Amino acid sequence: MEINKYLIKLIEAAKGLEGMDFFMGKASLSKTEFRLLQEVVMEQEKGNDIISSELARRLGITRSAVSQIVTKLEEKDIVKRTAAQYDRKIAYIRLSDHARTMFSQQCMRANAAMEELETQFGKKRLERFIAEYDELSKAFCKIVESHKNET
Repeated sequence: MEINKYLIKLIEAAKGLEGMDFFMGKASLSKTEFRLLQEVVMEQEKGNDIISSELARRLGITRSAVSQIVTKLEEKDIVKRTAAQYDRKIAYIRLSDHARTMFSQQCMRANAAMEELETQFGKKRLERFIAEYDELSKAFCKIVESHKNET
């Protein structure tokens, strides 16, 4: 059976992008942990709290996976669960006091890597690549959506 050459190249590209170490080997957090903290930080900066089910939705993972990650981060004193005043069944995920510093340091590493990439690859090329990726993703989502109702 023949496999489409574009399919092979897209899978290779996705694996390559997923494997990129934006923290330059000095990460104290995994990529998923970093993304989770990013969502918590964004909500806290707006003066809001966030719950596990919303984190799961935003990260595209299960609530169980979020719970495991949060438990791991709690053990490291990075986040804490805080019960809602009006409903003890609801727990907000909040940063611990020292977590913001750790998160900021990791952001600085990732930003430095992106600045170097922009310098070496070129700002216009990078912007063009991201725009092309967005278009490719939209086109593929339309294709998937159109085939959902087929039997």
